[in-house]
Amino acid sequence: MAKVFVSLILAAWVCGIALLAAQNGSPVSLYFFNLQSIQIPVGIALAFCAAAGMVGMAIVLPLFQSRRVSPSLRDREDFE
Repeated sequence: MAKVFVSLILAAWVCGIALLAAQNGSPVSLYFFNLQSIQIPVGIALAFCAAAGMVGMAIVLPLFQSRRVSPSLRDREDFE
């Protein structure tokens, strides 16, 4: 069930980005501190930001998950 929910959220993002890209074809520049990017359409900029966020969370999330040992595995170690 969780995989279906995640797939629906991802599909909604893709549809939203496609709709936004089709409606907003005007180029924009992204500024970060004193740096300026090339001019790209809003939809493409949003797609890159969403993809970077997904990849970043896929890398960072496993680093912060605690190592869990199932109770049945702990019980087996006690009996050995």
